[in-house]
Amino acid sequence: MASLAEISAIHIGYALTVFGACYALGCITLGYYLVWMTTGQDVRQSGSGNVGARNVSRTLGPWAFAVTLAWDMGKGGLAVWGTERVNSGESLKCLAMLAVVAGHIWPAQLRFRGGKGMATAAGAAIALNPWAMVGPVALFIPLVGLLKSTTLAGLVAFTSLPFVSGFLRNSGWETLGFALLAALVLFAHRTNIREELAALAAARKNRTGSSRSQETPL
Repeated sequence: MASLAEISAIHIGYALTVFGACYALGCITLGYYLVWMTTGQDVRQSGSGNVGARNVSRTLGPWAFAVTLAWDMGKGGLAVWGTERVNSGESLKCLAMLAVVAGHIWPAQLRFRGGKGMATAAGAAIALNPWAMVGPVALFIPLVGLLKSTTLAGLVAFTSLPFVSGFLRNSGWETLGFALLAALVLFAHRTNIREELAALAAARKNRTGSSRSQETPL
């Protein structure tokens, strides 16, 4: 009979293997290599400065957006699906989800400067529990109309993921995993959030100033 120490060592070994494999998968940033092989340029030196589908499309066009988006989402889903084939434990699947997104955001071979992780996180979340993603998807369009920003709308919608998971009474590991995933994505977008909020504040100030200037003096 295996001792408690042996069982713990096996679990730690599984966790390290899952983390390493999924992190390495996340590091395969296809958008970066598409631009580099096609133009010889580093896509991080232009546009928004990351390897995501939107920035890649600024250099290569719509086809590159579609290919990059499909790969980024696909590798997120593959990490969770592959882990489930080996071990169906909720904690390991959540670890796989976080590791693949971390690899995309901080790829070692690119000196830890990758993408923002939204597409990879979405793919991983769908693979973990597609029903939990219904909430963020349903919130996205109304939030775009309210916030006038697809970036902020997407981030706010994504942060609802752990709350939806809790509402659906999913496992504690899954809800915790989604909470950490949302925090990871928000951290990666921290600069974008500051810029978007500043732009919204400036637009509101301009509208206020314009309305006051059009008032008829008594």
